[in-house]
Amino acid sequence: MAHLALEHVTKVFEDGEDEIVAVDDVSVEIRDGEFLVLVGPSGCGKSTTLRMIAGLETITDGEIRLGETVLNDVRTQDRDIAMVFQSYALYPHLTARRNMSFGLEESTDLADTDIDERVTEVASMMGISDLLDRKPGQLSGGQQQRVALGRAIVRDPEVFLMDEPLSNLDAKLRAEMRTELQQLQEQLGVTTVYVTHDQTEAMTMADRIAVMNDGRLQQVGPPLELYHAPENLFVAEFIGEPSMNFLSGRREGSSFVTDRIEYPFTETIADAVGDAEDVILGVRPEDVEILAAGDGSDPAREFEMTATVVEPMGNENVVHLEFPGETTGTEDLVAITEGLREIEENESVTVHLPEETIHVFDTATGEALHTRQLELDAQALRL
Repeated sequence: MAHLALEHVTKVFEDGEDEIVAVDDVSVEIRDGEFLVLVGPSGCGKSTTLRMIAGLETITDGEIRLGETVLNDVRTQDRDIAMVFQSYALYPHLTARRNMSFGLEESTDLADTDIDERVTEVASMMGISDLLDRKPGQLSGGQQQRVALGRAIVRDPEVFLMDEPLSNLDAKLRAEMRTELQQLQEQLGVTTVYVTHDQTEAMTMADRIAVMNDGRLQQVGPPLELYHAPENLFVAEFIGEPSMNFLSGRREGSSFVTDRIEYPFTETIADAVGDAEDVILGVRPEDVEILAAGDGSDPAREFEMTATVVEPMGNENVVHLEFPGETTGTEDLVAITEGLREIEENESVTVHLPEETIHVFDTATGEALHTRQLELDAQALRL
């Protein structure tokens, strides 16, 4: 296992007379045996960061270390790092066995019998022993992915790098491979950096998540910490599906006010908001309560709304809600209710936003001023 560290890493591409900053002063430490997921929208710099770790891109500024070794000037083949690509990058004219053994044949002095023994062992681990004599064109997408993973594993590297390795698979197989990858990484105990734009993959697979946007690192932490205590508006919006609800307004006295609602802050929230005036109220869809008749007990935080669209998912319903009167859609809410709850489209409902679930963000900076209050122990956070 190995400790991997990025310190103030920057990557600038030259485009004629212009400079494009793809990665901007990123610092993060990946612990021994940790599964770190780099996540963010397309073009945020996550794949460029991965390629710099691998040595496929040069670093403009900063330092990358593996243990005590600075990797900046170390050749790709000498970094003891194995990378799994989105396209699998298998040689089409070679069998699965030769694809898995080729790297060892070219980069080590291992005897052929030792290489074959290692390939056979890893193929058994990956469940592809019966596929070793087939070429990539004779394999399904999932089988090709297992061969690509097996090729990385046989090298017994210090670090695995994975660049959206599941994006070419269908939804069912992608879910299965997520579980397999987690079990495999825990079994091998190899430090792993995994890149994806899919925040569901990040939430379900990571020990910690590093969220990037516009080349900059936004927040690093365990999945539940990012979900329940996002440090800024971008992380709050990006992590979670459906996304967090946001209401734009202003603070007036001890209340949050928009053109349609007034929401009283508790003393704790008001203190956290401080002198900020233009603020954004956030609440997760699962925290938006649609009350049954007579259930209301907090009238100051209850509002009449209309259910415009109901999406039954089986185990839950996704309910789109609209405030009464003319609306631009900026103050609509999305709620999640249990699957057996019957709500009709165009039905008028009472919505409750519990005070303990509320987030508040500064409109100008996007900084989180207050996040929901939730007791999470170290085990829940996977620290």
